[in-house]
Amino acid sequence: MLTPWLELDGARDRVAQWSENTGLDLTRLGTEGSAEEIQDTAVAQPLIVAASLLAFEYLPSSVAADAPVAGHSVGELAAAAIAGVLSADDAVALAAVRGAEMAAACAAEPTSMAAVMLGEPDDVVAWLHENGLEAANRNGAGQIVASGPADAIERIVAEPLAGTKVRALKVAGAFHTKYMAPAEEALRTHAGKLVPSDPTRPLLSNSDGGVVTSGEEYLSRLVSQVTRPVRWDLTMRGLAELGVDRTIELPPAGTLTGLVRRELKGTVTTPFAVKTPAHLEELA
Repeated sequence: MLTPWLELDGARDRVAQWSENTGLDLTRLGTEGSAEEIQDTAVAQPLIVAASLLAFEYLPSSVAADAPVAGHSVGELAAAAIAGVLSADDAVALAAVRGAEMAAACAAEPTSMAAVMLGEPDDVVAWLHENGLEAANRNGAGQIVASGPADAIERIVAEPLAGTKVRALKVAGAFHTKYMAPAEEALRTHAGKLVPSDPTRPLLSNSDGGVVTSGEEYLSRLVSQVTRPVRWDLTMRGLAELGVDRTIELPPAGTLTGLVRRELKGTVTTPFAVKTPAHLEELA
């Protein structure tokens, strides 16, 4: 994830500082870490936010200078830093706390997640509720992520709703549900030590896709988000309502660009995924 970015001037020092702040060797994890290591949510979350913010620091100054910004799930921490609500250091550190506490909450009881493709969204959500599950991520573009008890996830994978396809996900547990309540409480304690600033550009929230103008409100939503659904469908709709016709996805990039391309076809004419420093030259 980080190898090509660490070749840029100052990048190693930046990641070294984030490593010190989090107690994780992000340089090693982002260049040599095994799949098993980086799939650990306690590692994955700060690593994702670090990758996004490192790439953002090298974006040409003329690119997306005052553009709206949004993030998906833990990506909202990176979005908060880009919009000036948090410093980059605080955002990466908060991601480490978030990841560690969510990993701990996952260990309490067997839970899991699965991607449900196709189907009428409201019908899918109702079906999940009937099976004791929550629609943790409503991603638009025909994708909803189910979250809840592991046995219920196994059941819907084995017996999908008619007209849908269901695929189990390799995750630590039921993110964005009541099972993450201990993580929310711990995150609130840590977030209470931070002093957020109001956003310097339009900053959209996963809770409803709307623009949040208060830094304190956005930080509060970041905390409660761990037990609440990610409404990326509404977030994309919010971007469209702001008149966005081009998007730039920061590393690790690709997934959200695909969702934008499918959901906002004809509205966003140029969805662009920044995966390596070479893509910065294309943007410029």
